[in-house]
Amino acid sequence: MVKGLPQAAAERVARARAARPFASVDDLARRAGLDRRALKCLAAADALAALAGHRRLAHWHVAGVEAAPHLLRDAPFVEADPALAAPSEGERLAADYASTGLTLGRHPLALLRPQLARMRLATAAEIRAAPHGRAARTAGIVIGRQRPDTASGVVFVTLEDETGAINVIVWRSLGDRQRRELLGARLMGVYGTVEREGEVVHLVAQRLADHSALLGGLTARSRDFH
Repeated sequence: MVKGLPQAAAERVARARAARPFASVDDLARRAGLDRRALKCLAAADALAALAGHRRLAHWHVAGVEAAPHLLRDAPFVEADPALAAPSEGERLAADYASTGLTLGRHPLALLRPQLARMRLATAAEIRAAPHGRAARTAGIVIGRQRPDTASGVVFVTLEDETGAINVIVWRSLGDRQRRELLGARLMGVYGTVEREGEVVHLVAQRLADHSALLGGLTARSRDFH
């Protein structure tokens, strides 16, 4: 899942790691036969934390990897790490999404929740608990857009926040009026009505808003119209 990492390089890493754990970034590069480009991809994905520390230190270690002459190939090279500050949580999340499309840390909207709460935007959990017919507004990262052939132009949008997923129905008339928000928003706000059918809960949209600016440089990916 690491952006830019060749499959063959990933397979060499797996084979070398199965033999014994890596001792350092240099050991990884040598035993897995990784070039500087592959190492940079792993550093960007925070895959070198156990060997080098945080992302900035990992990039520093990668920059120091050099191909040694054969006689010195296994000779250890020890150098003190520089005093590089660790990235902030927001910077880590943005880097995670840029390199792998997801994060193992907190969901991005957990960081934005105080601001979203001031905007009176409900969480996915609150939408799922709301009664049928309740007016509600929420916002989430767009993770999918679908337009089934049998849906007469209706678009189904799936949003995600730190509490789960929100299923949104966008009727054709609204989609035509707010096409930019429907197709362009990474962080979509939805104002609508809760619709319950047994355990299935949808939010039927009446108005859309594009709050993508709140995500800053975070590059969230959406599966659209597959």
